[in-house]
Amino acid sequence: MTLQNDPLAALWMPFTANRAFKATPRQLKSAKDMHYTSDDGRQILDGTAGLWAVNAGHCRPSIVAAIQKTAAELDYAPPFQLGHPLSFELATRIADLMPNGLDRIFFTNSGSESVDTALKIALAYQRARGQGTRTRLIGRERGYSGVGFGGISVGGIVNNRRQFGTLLAGVDHLPHTHNLEHNAFTKGRPQWGAHLADNLEAIVALHGAETIAAVIVEPMAGSTGVLVPPQGYLEKLREITTKHGILLIFDEVITGFGRVGGATASGTLGVTPDMITMAKGLTNAAVPMGAVAVSRHVHDGVVEGAADGIELFHGYTYSGHPLAAAAGLATLDLYKSEGIFEHAASLHGYWEDAVHSLKGKRHIIDIRNMGIVAGIELEPRPGAPTKRATELFQKCFDNGLLVRATGDIVALSPPLILQKAHIDEMVGRIAELVETID
Repeated sequence: MTLQNDPLAALWMPFTANRAFKATPRQLKSAKDMHYTSDDGRQILDGTAGLWAVNAGHCRPSIVAAIQKTAAELDYAPPFQLGHPLSFELATRIADLMPNGLDRIFFTNSGSESVDTALKIALAYQRARGQGTRTRLIGRERGYSGVGFGGISVGGIVNNRRQFGTLLAGVDHLPHTHNLEHNAFTKGRPQWGAHLADNLEAIVALHGAETIAAVIVEPMAGSTGVLVPPQGYLEKLREITTKHGILLIFDEVITGFGRVGGATASGTLGVTPDMITMAKGLTNAAVPMGAVAVSRHVHDGVVEGAADGIELFHGYTYSGHPLAAAAGLATLDLYKSEGIFEHAASLHGYWEDAVHSLKGKRHIIDIRNMGIVAGIELEPRPGAPTKRATELFQKCFDNGLLVRATGDIVALSPPLILQKAHIDEMVGRIAELVETID
């Protein structure tokens, strides 16, 4: 069969069961605000903001116009030893949204690149301050930090790691914080679990603080199924890392830009790391872009401690790309002018009550929420784990709702322009359809 006779054959799709998809494809042809339109003309309510990313809603005219204008004026500018005004303007705007002191911005093209960049900066910083033995990186079980070799090394999702060999050497992992016995159906942040951060002291005792460069965690672990940080947990990590001279990195690729409150989970929760990684909502996903917000002391340690010339031998062809920068500026303008973060925060209580109304429905063994995010955990089907969530995902799509299935968990993270009626529709649809799953 020629490719012309099979238009789906050429594309190897990411994180997709390719054979199953191409047997029964699900395609989207357009989007507007809270909805996609499928290739067969159906309206699909977006319960996932694409992939945790379209926080301001789809195809917003001001973002579209900014991209179009910039494409006609400056399609590309090399970022090595040259610059363009939009990237400097966007860096300043991002710095203004970050917690105090995290005001140096390094641009990337994705969350995965942001994580690998932050890990490299951590290693460079420790070396620059005369701590070159600090080469060990600490992640967390069930953590998702992208798909670069650094990210999957510190990440803790087994299927993301098992095909790719031994990965980076010298990496260790904190235990995850998920515990159904103590925390099932907790609304918001659970009270049990802060003590799990003390495992970092055990890792330090095992390896020696002088070998550890950085710890990286997601404030809320999204892709693994919405694991909400226990009260006091992140504060303990900050205390322990500071005590031992270890950098703390928050992976906020999902939690940034209004998803759990303000511009960052760090600011909302009052715990300031040394670096924050971001992407997704930075440009409303209209053009790929990521960034790392770096604390002044880390930046200065690398830059001021270097010899003349290039201080950090790292970067990307498309770092700070003009179209991405234009999209980012327009997105930040929209967040501010429409009060999108504040609007989403005003719905936190309604969202929480709505998603927890699913307690008692068939197969549901836990519900977790933080900001405008929810994880609905299903009891695994005996002998067929993940199948129930996959079937619910398919049934929701067939009935006009996009959700995300991850393991035995269905995750919700809709655009932050949602209204109460959208919440009612999402929860009502899931309540109806979960009862039809065996």
